[in-house]
Amino acid sequence: MSKKVIIIGGGIIGLCSAYYLQKEGHQVTIVDQSNLDSGASYVNAGYLSPSHIIPLSAPGVMKKGLKWMLNKSSPLYIKPRLNLDFLKWTLAFNKSCNSKHVKKVIPTIKRITLLSQDLYDDIKRDENFSFHYEKKGLLMLCQTDKALEDEINTANIAKQEGLDVKEISLKELKKLEPSVALDLKGATYYKCDSHSTPHEFMDEMKTYLKNKGVVFYANEKVEDIEIENQKISTIKTNKQVLKADEFVLAAGSWSAFLNKKSGLKLLIQAGKGYRINTEKQTNISIPAILAEAKVAVTPMNGFTRFAGTMEIAGINHDINKVRVEAIADAVKRYYPEINLTSEEKSNAASGLRPVSPDGLPYIGKSSKCKNLTIAAGHAMMGWSMGTATGKLVSEIISEQKPSLELDNYHPDRIF
Repeated sequence: MSKKVIIIGGGIIGLCSAYYLQKEGHQVTIVDQSNLDSGASYVNAGYLSPSHIIPLSAPGVMKKGLKWMLNKSSPLYIKPRLNLDFLKWTLAFNKSCNSKHVKKVIPTIKRITLLSQDLYDDIKRDENFSFHYEKKGLLMLCQTDKALEDEINTANIAKQEGLDVKEISLKELKKLEPSVALDLKGATYYKCDSHSTPHEFMDEMKTYLKNKGVVFYANEKVEDIEIENQKISTIKTNKQVLKADEFVLAAGSWSAFLNKKSGLKLLIQAGKGYRINTEKQTNISIPAILAEAKVAVTPMNGFTRFAGTMEIAGINHDINKVRVEAIADAVKRYYPEINLTSEEKSNAASGLRPVSPDGLPYIGKSSKCKNLTIAAGHAMMGWSMGTATGKLVSEIISEQKPSLELDNYHPDRIF
């Protein structure tokens, strides 16, 4: 049965939800407070990464976060503040930082990222899309013995999960990247990963959806939600009042604010990331992560992107020049011949990634609101999980059997 569906949020999760919902014959409207051309869906590293099976909430991360609180250039910066939502999130995050939790969620992360990768393939083929998308794998580049040991251990876990990964020697690395100077101890190589140029996919998908009758309301902020009998009756934006049968909350880092309007208690913190682009020839052909610095390197269509850092400091788009410099410095350490210019650094952009406490997104319906499907909290994995999340949202609203078991993603889960 066709339903009228309003999606709050026009990022990668919102667009993919709209794609699969309209395929099922639903009437879809997307409402977004931005102009639909910026944010985390546009400044991310473009990875489709089954390799990223270890959640952010891993053993030792909280200890590192506390140590790094005084270092604003650290890979993970958690700004301390007296805010109840932040304190609740911090306690839940700390509770999740254990090996038992990591072991539990690894298969969950692997399944959704592999499904997403297959669905990107399907979309590109079925819709004859032309967005840049390559399957060259992902290198984890290490400058210290400790980092290399850690990455080899992670690679062994991934191998046990059936992922295509191996340790490679510097000689093998030179064959993979013959035209790039590298200062390293060693690396691991995930052949299972892919990469893309994010804005190309987003632009092509928006055009496709508009041609299919999906309605877009850009620059409209949802200000209020009316609830009757545990169901949303209307939403009020700064411009109009809208009604629908079903609603999807895919507002990224802003989902935490909106969920309170519907009586939910999702724990989400905004994790800011930065990107620097260079159009100079870098000769980098394979995406890489600089292991110690946590910086992602992606050869995109016509430029190379350097992205990284996780700054949990509330909702803001301020560009912290210290963190931008930290990315540029890391690039120079690993790639001695690459110098990012002052202009490239001044053109750095940021995006806010919605971070749940346990490293898993919220996907599903809460018992508190019967016609609201939540799709938020993907942290750094929104791009890697976007298509699969959209398909799951459509299956939930269409009352179909979901492609994946949803228990671990349940919005009402207790931390």
